[in-house]
Amino acid sequence: MQFSSRLTIATHILLCIETFKDEYKITSNFLAGSINTNPVIIRNILGLLSSAGIVEIKAGVGGASLARSSDDITLLDIFKAVEKEESLFHFHDNPNLQCPIGRSVHSVMDGKLENIQSAMENEMSKITLSQLVKETKDQIKP
Repeated sequence: MQFSSRLTIATHILLCIETFKDEYKITSNFLAGSINTNPVIIRNILGLLSSAGIVEIKAGVGGASLARSSDDITLLDIFKAVEKEESLFHFHDNPNLQCPIGRSVHSVMDGKLENIQSAMENEMSKITLSQLVKETKDQIKP
């Protein structure tokens, strides 16, 4: 299974905003340089984070900043802000009801898949941006 890279890019963006906020103006070009991607992608993800109330963006050359404390932003918040799908698993819609497996596959699998997604979201809710910032700063200390 593979998710899009939006979660990791969004997290990278937020780590840069929090880590470099006192040293640099955090623009999409600055972020694109760190992430090594196109500034348009950065602006799109910043827009999603802004809509979710995670970042504030000042027009022009104002740059981006966190809209709330890094202690109050979880990995789950970031995930929900940038991922379009609400469900991790996409079940085929029309199994053959004439087949005994087709008739029962949803009742066998649906609850299990919901439990897996719930477990993942529970783990993501335990990880705060401030934890990630601390770990990142520990990694980059000279």
